[in-house]
Amino acid sequence: MKRAILILGFGGVVFGILAFSKSYFTPLYFEVPKSWPQPEYDFKKNPLSEEKFQLGRHLFYDPILSRDNSISCSSCHAQATGFTHVDHDLSHGIEGKKGTRNSLALINLAWNKDFHWDGGVNNLEVQPINPITNPVEMDEKLEHVVAKLQQSSKYRNLFAKAYGDEKVTSQRLLKALAQFTVSLKSTNSKYDQVMRGETSFDAQEQNGYVLFKKHCASCHTEPLFNSDKFERNGLAVDTALNDLGRIKITGRKEDHLRFKIPTLRNIQFTKPYMHDGRFKTLNEVIKHYNSLGHDKSLPKELAKPMNLSDNERVDMEVFLNTLTDKTFLFNPRFQFPRE
Repeated sequence: MKRAILILGFGGVVFGILAFSKSYFTPLYFEVPKSWPQPEYDFKKNPLSEEKFQLGRHLFYDPILSRDNSISCSSCHAQATGFTHVDHDLSHGIEGKKGTRNSLALINLAWNKDFHWDGGVNNLEVQPINPITNPVEMDEKLEHVVAKLQQSSKYRNLFAKAYGDEKVTSQRLLKALAQFTVSLKSTNSKYDQVMRGETSFDAQEQNGYVLFKKHCASCHTEPLFNSDKFERNGLAVDTALNDLGRIKITGRKEDHLRFKIPTLRNIQFTKPYMHDGRFKTLNEVIKHYNSLGHDKSLPKELAKPMNLSDNERVDMEVFLNTLTDKTFLFNPRFQFPRE
């Protein structure tokens, strides 16, 4: 097998595998925008192909992954809302069971080191095991999913196209899902177009951008608008959920009430907000952070009051709306497969 990393003339880096074997697979290329950091995902261990992407796409939208065939990945991760849900504060699973957290948006996962609000998973290829096996999500066992897929002529055909034979395995299943989710790349918002010199912010957007860089960018770092860190967000614990954050994973007292810093891309459409979905609007989120200050338990970036005026809060929200990427939200390639 010959590996190739291509450097495009306009500065974007793409990753792909050219496969020459008994079975021909159509190679796909993952373009990294100019000036963006290199992805964390190791494409060499799971070379992208059109056939595996399409298999992962079918699996993502198929409730066959759940115990009673009622819940799919897309049930909590809808494309038009940045691949998250908007109809309730906490994720809902099989038989209407409620989870304890708001689902995270699936955007630019190739650059993520950790997954879930508490960072309990550090590999995109094993991340689906959690929702598939969680009793309040899909409540299924991987071996049952494999058996169901093996019995399906549709999936035997899709696995044959993707892997050269009809054998269904959990590893193949998980790698195919990763090929779809790692491809959910959002890079064409107005913000991106401004950074590429294709357009300009208006006065209100520009002022919001200045305020954002002053008060928010240390955690929500450009161009991904997230970070690898876990931080306290100043919210009181919901006593019904009693979610203490990353400490559940690490056992370290310093991780008490620390949660993953999520991306702000497409945030206009990814409501409700925060790990427990308690805020329904961006205005509420901005008001919350504007109300913090002088709390030594918070990160230093939040311990200092923002003191934004009403107009400045509006400008901040107007800037955040420039992170909306409608070409991503309505890309037919990421939609439910009709064929």
